[in-house]
Amino acid sequence: MKINLCKYDAVIFDMDGVLVDSEPLWKIAMHEVFSSLGSTLEKKDFQKTVGLRIDEVIFYWKNIENWKPSVIEIEEQIINKMITLINAQATPLIGVIDTLDYLSDRMPIAVASSSPFRLINAVLNKLDILHYFKVVHSAEEEDFGKPHPAVFISAARKMGKTPEKCLVIEDSLTGVVAGKAAKMDVVAIPEKTHFPNPRINLADYLFEDMGLFLEKLRSES
Repeated sequence: MKINLCKYDAVIFDMDGVLVDSEPLWKIAMHEVFSSLGSTLEKKDFQKTVGLRIDEVIFYWKNIENWKPSVIEIEEQIINKMITLINAQATPLIGVIDTLDYLSDRMPIAVASSSPFRLINAVLNKLDILHYFKVVHSAEEEDFGKPHPAVFISAARKMGKTPEKCLVIEDSLTGVVAGKAAKMDVVAIPEKTHFPNPRINLADYLFEDMGLFLEKLRSES
């Protein structure tokens, strides 16, 4: 399907699994912290909570596992571990830098992530890409995380754009649902460590990686 970039006033990027290969790091961090609480959960179990805000992930598993520490205490441990991993290992995914160069010359772009601001800032600074974004927004400022559309709607509002004129780039079904609920067109670039979910075809466009998305944009410009 042709992507008519002229119909959009802004592009909104998810972060984890879109800009940075952080999903494996989340699994490491959660597994280490959860194991310290006596959990026997395996990394494959975390597929059930992909795309949710970290406090919602912890709440989900805490109710099943009956951990004693509070959600806030567990979250703090995971975020601290994630920042350590990001600073040591984070790299941009295929095509990300070139795509940011291409789009930021044409329209405002934003990040709208389920991750807290501390982690967003750690990633953007590690990858040296903060300067590309007009707006950086976290779902920690919203009452609900994805699949609720609030994080995308707020990012559009901060840019002074109507949601219907924004294009979202996501990697998970949860994010795709949030983007569509915000009345935005959605590009899905599925994260490679997720199990394939055919429902991600709810997205308006589907690409294997960001490089192929950029090729499509350039070929139709």
